[in-house]
Amino acid sequence: MVKMVLMWGAILLFTLTIHTADSLSYALRLGGLRARRIGLALSLAGMLLLVSRTSNMAQGPMIGRLVDHAKSAADGGGLASGLHIVMAAAAAGTVLAMLLFPSVVRISARLVVHLESAGSFPALLRRVLIPARLKNISFYIRLPRLYMVRTLLDGNLPRRLMVMNMTVTAIYTTGVLSSLYASYLWPAHSTSMSMSSGLINGLATILLTLLIDPKLAILSERSLRGELRLSQMNRTFGLMMCSRLAGTLLAQLLLVPFAYWLGWLLG
Repeated sequence: MVKMVLMWGAILLFTLTIHTADSLSYALRLGGLRARRIGLALSLAGMLLLVSRTSNMAQGPMIGRLVDHAKSAADGGGLASGLHIVMAAAAAGTVLAMLLFPSVVRISARLVVHLESAGSFPALLRRVLIPARLKNISFYIRLPRLYMVRTLLDGNLPRRLMVMNMTVTAIYTTGVLSSLYASYLWPAHSTSMSMSSGLINGLATILLTLLIDPKLAILSERSLRGELRLSQMNRTFGLMMCSRLAGTLLAQLLLVPFAYWLGWLLG
């Protein structure tokens, strides 16, 4: 019992870390725009996503073990409820990223400058992880304020971009979990079900690659050329965070339907 509780705690912690890191990649991009070093900012974002992917690697086998436990339990061990709690942790990670967003933007704007002069990540860490610099970190801490929310709602909303981002986030959030739940519902086809998350996540990858990332890249380039005010980019990335949160909430509704879709397709 204690081992199961610890495993659930680790899964929720990893899920929180994954979605916090993924969401904060927007803050690093915006910090790069403020420092006019978007290429270096994307490199920093890659390091942050490495944290997310490493957490994802550790989380996967744990969830798989819980599914195996549910198959042997008479009542399924509350698997569906547990997977919904995991997705609630994903939403909590996004909320945490939203709270950290203003601070990370300010910090990343300085980090890209230090990275440019340091020349590598190890040298960057040696430069910034010293007591004299760490004492100054409080200067960059800034909590979200009410006027920031008002700014997000001021003017026309990029509805199409927000809906696409919400959809992609929802699919990514539930893709692996739905495939594992399908392997529990159809134990005779458990291997094919558990390996079928690519059917769901593949759609999200196509949407992200073809429709969302190019649009954000175009807006970033226009901002660097002075054709788009930085305040508009602040608003755009803030709205992307909001739509990402909406996507993690939408994923709660997609868990079971996607599992049955996979069952119909493969079972």
